[in-house]
Amino acid sequence: MKLTIPDMSLVALVGVSGSGKSTFARTHFAPTQVLSSDYFRGLVSDDENNQPASADAFAALHFVAGKRLAAGRLTVVDATNVQRGSRADLVKLAKEHDVLPTAIVFDLPESLCVARNEARPDRDFGAHVVRRQRGELKRSLKFLQKEGFRRVHVLRSVEEVEAAEIVVEPLMNDRRDLTGPFDVIGDVHGCREELEELLGELGYLHDGAYHHPEGRTALFVGDLVDRGPDTPGVLELVMAMVERGSAMSVCGNHEQKLVRALQGKKVQVTHGLGESLEQLGKRDEAFRAKSLEFCDGLIAHYVLDGGKLVVAHAGLPERFHGRASGRVRSTALFGETTGETDEFGLPVRYPWARDYRGRATVLYGHTPTPDAEWVNGTMCLDTGCVFGGKLTALRYPEREVVSVPAKKVWYEPVRPLGPAKREPTVLELADVTGKRILETRHHGRIGVSAEQSAAALEVMSRFAVDPRWLLYLPPTMAPSATSDREGFLEYPEQAFAEFRAAGVQSVVCEEKHMGSRAVVLVCRDSGVAPARFGIEGDGAVYTRTGRPFFRDGEFLGRVREAVTGAGLWELLDTDWLLLDAELMPWSLKAGSLIADQYASVGAAAQAVLPAAVAELDAAAARGIDVGPLLERTRSRASAVDAYRTAYRRYCWPTDGLSGVRLAPFQVLASAGAAHHTKPHAWHLDLAARLAAADPDLFATTATRFVDTTDADELAAATRWWLDLTEAGGEGMVVKPAGNLTRGARGLVQPGVKVRGREYLRIIYGPEYLDHLPELQSRGLGRKRALALREYALGLEALDRVARGEPLWRVHECVFAVLALESEPVDPRL
Repeated sequence: MKLTIPDMSLVALVGVSGSGKSTFARTHFAPTQVLSSDYFRGLVSDDENNQPASADAFAALHFVAGKRLAAGRLTVVDATNVQRGSRADLVKLAKEHDVLPTAIVFDLPESLCVARNEARPDRDFGAHVVRRQRGELKRSLKFLQKEGFRRVHVLRSVEEVEAAEIVVEPLMNDRRDLTGPFDVIGDVHGCREELEELLGELGYLHDGAYHHPEGRTALFVGDLVDRGPDTPGVLELVMAMVERGSAMSVCGNHEQKLVRALQGKKVQVTHGLGESLEQLGKRDEAFRAKSLEFCDGLIAHYVLDGGKLVVAHAGLPERFHGRASGRVRSTALFGETTGETDEFGLPVRYPWARDYRGRATVLYGHTPTPDAEWVNGTMCLDTGCVFGGKLTALRYPEREVVSVPAKKVWYEPVRPLGPAKREPTVLELADVTGKRILETRHHGRIGVSAEQSAAALEVMSRFAVDPRWLLYLPPTMAPSATSDREGFLEYPEQAFAEFRAAGVQSVVCEEKHMGSRAVVLVCRDSGVAPARFGIEGDGAVYTRTGRPFFRDGEFLGRVREAVTGAGLWELLDTDWLLLDAELMPWSLKAGSLIADQYASVGAAAQAVLPAAVAELDAAAARGIDVGPLLERTRSRASAVDAYRTAYRRYCWPTDGLSGVRLAPFQVLASAGAAHHTKPHAWHLDLAARLAAADPDLFATTATRFVDTTDADELAAATRWWLDLTEAGGEGMVVKPAGNLTRGARGLVQPGVKVRGREYLRIIYGPEYLDHLPELQSRGLGRKRALALREYALGLEALDRVARGEPLWRVHECVFAVLALESEPVDPRL
């Protein structure tokens, strides 16, 4: 006797004391699956038969059951469950977690149960208790399904109990065994001609029914019917494909309504249902019956490909994936609404995809949109074919979108297809506020919290240049792993080892200039900016946080002349150029910082320590034993001298542009192109051309290309770094020579800085070498993760610029870089 129960289910064992429920549970279920009321009484009172402890025991049992059901685990409740109230609690628990409740009833003879209880010394209640329980059971039997139990199995004899076999069945929506490949097709709405064209584009052949020669499966997201010119033709085509095994379909809200209409139930004949009923009325009764059976049998959603793909008509939040309840079906067919209506009288749907964080890709339709776009691992494939848009499919797992245009507007939409046209240079506050998730090509989804957005909005609105100039903000730079070499906090060997471990054989070591990171946007003439960026001017020069460097146009004029002299306008076929560079001296931007944070420390120490050394020398001359203190004070004075020397190297006077130097190291973008895929040698060559064109303004960057597997080259590069830093240089940046690089674990750091030990006095303080053991335990994980996220956002912004996307699309990436800068990370890193 097979007792079938759903894979994701709450099973209630129902029977009087002594009916054999616990023995049955031990025989047929794993110990972890069974929650016994007796066991929980023992947990809360140390006595499994302590009936006054039942309330606390069941509270604990229901809590554990809820945790198991939330995790999607089969859960068996072993209690008498003969009272309707106790069963109602279990049905409610199952509904809360969107699983199917199942009842297994033990309707055994009363005399048998009484005899079993009398044989157990721990059971001291009389036969009247069993009689009362059996009476409650008998009164309940015919109402169990009405109470909400989806399946009820009744065992009426010892023989039936002993012969019973539990069969766990997967839910009908569980098709994780099907791995595709799939062609997931959006809402068809009776547009047979467009569907046949799309199937042809996808490579399907027709010989009585469409099929794919490579065994691909078409998967429809529902709403095959209504509004369009040929609902019967679409149903005929899809039914033939499903019968052949070359297609599957989930149910849409229009199929559900059509089923009710064909069943003769009262429905409102709106939203295209009238057209479907009229078209089906021209077909014979047999076809209408077959169409009804097909539509009525459609599943609300499917979980496919090992759980990596979910298809539902209106989309589905992760908490509902693979579950079964009226709420899950309703959400899959209709989506969730806010309770409001828009200006067209249509319900406002909850933007679930914006908050989606699930692992599965979710493909859906229902809400027409002009184009299919990825939103947090979800995609709406309803592109409004019946409204004159297009019919769209997504090839899975290839993630390739294929569309065909509608032949005409078959049905006038109540609401215009897609949002109102937006001016490309207009920004809205909603673009950047609140919690947001940005999809990037090179690093997947990147989150920005509401708090980070608020911090960035303050800086952006008060201090930054006009957003139309802000095509890019540079990422923070990751430091190399901490060195364990005596006397050094950072050393080249760690940077080389990191890239070698990531599979990067060739790196470029670039001298690190001590200045301020600058982004330079320069236009060929005054007519370029209004036409391309919607703003008057020659360009902009701004900091890592978007603040302007120069207010007048003299600097940009010099840069433009150098670009012209170097022939870069013609070489890159562009009329504007975006450069990533270092602007020197450091004091040009950081003058107040140097005076307040660095010079003040140096001046104070210089005023005190030499005098202290002199006094201690005098004390020693008088025979006082101050040797250790004198040595320590001299050491501190020497450290302060080194500290002052370190930061003074990066400060020099400027007069207008006299003394100002710009060291470009990457051409970020030009008209129609982003250049992060070009190797660094290409970028350095262009930088050298600029330096040759204007050597007074442009500084060159010393470089070395290194093979990370060649010991001699590594040793030579390390000596080069030592020479640079011992001569007062800041250090170097080690980058993959090929520029944008992916390793086995994803995106590789675009650059790792290795700073010299004298320069690090500026960062960690004059006497930091005395505290190296403590500093060597510094945590780098958050800084390095932040650097990768900001890098990916910058790349995404440049790619969008190259594609000519509107300002708000570019700006949301740029803004996100600034927002992430508010993340609390040790600023010394």
